[in-house]
Amino acid sequence: MSTPTFTELGLSKTLVDALAEQGVTSPFPIQAATLPHSLAGRDVLGRGRTGSGKTYGFVLPVLARLADGPTRRRPGRPRALVLAPTRELATQIEASFLPLAKPLGLKVTTIFGGVSPNPQITRLRDGVDIVVACPGRLADHMRSGEAKLDHVEITVLDEADHMADLGFLPDVRRIMAETPERGQRLLFSATLDAGVDVLVKRFMHDPVTHSVDSAQSPVSTMKHHVLHLEETHRLPVLIDLTAAPGRTLVFTRTKHRAKQLTRKLMASGVPAVELHGNLGQTARTRNLEAFASGAAKTLVATDIAARGIHVDDVTLVIHADPPVEHKAYLHRSGRTARAGASGTVVTLMTDAQIGDVRDLTRKAGIKPTTTQLGPGHPLLSELAPGERSFTASPRRPIVDTRPKKVTASGEAIPAKGDDEERPARGGRGARGGRGRGPSAGGRGASGGGRGASGGGRRGGSSDGRSRSEGDRRGASAGQGRRGAESAGRREGAPKGGQGRRAAAEAQPRRGSGAAKSQSSRNQSGGAPARRGGAAAFSSGTRAGSRRSR
Repeated sequence: MSTPTFTELGLSKTLVDALAEQGVTSPFPIQAATLPHSLAGRDVLGRGRTGSGKTYGFVLPVLARLADGPTRRRPGRPRALVLAPTRELATQIEASFLPLAKPLGLKVTTIFGGVSPNPQITRLRDGVDIVVACPGRLADHMRSGEAKLDHVEITVLDEADHMADLGFLPDVRRIMAETPERGQRLLFSATLDAGVDVLVKRFMHDPVTHSVDSAQSPVSTMKHHVLHLEETHRLPVLIDLTAAPGRTLVFTRTKHRAKQLTRKLMASGVPAVELHGNLGQTARTRNLEAFASGAAKTLVATDIAARGIHVDDVTLVIHADPPVEHKAYLHRSGRTARAGASGTVVTLMTDAQIGDVRDLTRKAGIKPTTTQLGPGHPLLSELAPGERSFTASPRRPIVDTRPKKVTASGEAIPAKGDDEERPARGGRGARGGRGRGPSAGGRGASGGGRGASGGGRRGGSSDGRSRSEGDRRGASAGQGRRGAESAGRREGAPKGGQGRRAAAEAQPRRGSGAAKSQSSRNQSGGAPARRGGAAAFSSGTRAGSRRSR
């Protein structure tokens, strides 16, 4: 049976022509299966593995139904709502909507944390047809009265299972309860597990279910390899693979290790950028754009990039740290071999990880080729073919300079964004005190200024300004304790309290020649690592261990 065309499925000529301009001429199976029902106004439950075309599966019916509908947009009252678990996914969904919405006269906007809410409020007040949002920031706009959902005709949940995994279900339930009871609901996900089932039973009315493949369905164009190596060989093998031509996506288990590996690759001459929850939204967007444009051919990321990241021509995915769950393995691996393209997935495994990796691949339904090797092995050239190239003078990786607090384990924790649950709220610094210099407490200083990491009056967003204000107010190494302490007292810090202790931290150590501010130590993720090379990166890579992503 031949696949029907978009016209035969019921899309207008305007929409079909707009799709053709984007190079989309025929529907994927998930789109062909769901469009007849979603265009008819039915609730639809769609399941398809990552890269199967789910995004157009809801983008097209939303646009078609809004364009044909009699109502028009009103300030603060969107006509369609798409909920997504991460900022990156929300941004890419918007990018799918925009070129198709423009010829239809429809307006689209995104709402998520990590950026100023004011432009979002302005766009809401001007009126938009479609809002693509992360739950946390949207809930804030609803509480403030800037967003009202009583005119939403279609609600979409994308990556619903991931939203459940991230703990968004309470917010999602509250948001969906504000949409009209008889509005259309479309739910798309890679898996339909227990968390998703709660939403289906509560909010969907007689949904039509379409599962075009199994979550463990093998992708014929994706090859899986496990490289069994010694701990000290992990970094040299990574450098060899990432120095090859083409785009490579490397996954680590924690934010600290993503930053650490990025710096080591850069120091070795491999252009690389990082993507993880400790970065501010500006840095995250800039790094992702650098990867997409080819300015950096390697992206080192945590599982924040396991879903919602679509970059053309990612030829190699490397699990530098094997994930804990098989679902994470499948989603990570799905960043390559998308939409019929081919790709290679490599998992690095040490002796201590043999059992974990065996269980992981078995649950994922994958039968990889396992090879024991070291640096220089011929298989590396087969997995990542082409001449290795290195930059003569490596650029420094883009890092986030937002103020952070440091945990006992040495990991820097910034103010939270939507995909790390809730944006920072106003109020005093998380740990008291009102000093303003770096460490002595600049307006975003980690020690407890107005923008301390838990959420000051300015949300800790002014990274560069915090340092420059702190320097002017006497907390620099050159002025030592007296200047920093007086700066803190001028802003109301109690005598002998937080301002004085922070000023003592800002004072240069005797005989050191140059003082290191607390903010610079926070940037590097805590106390400087004393171990370098592969040993520093490789420590603690056991797959079964759980640390923050």
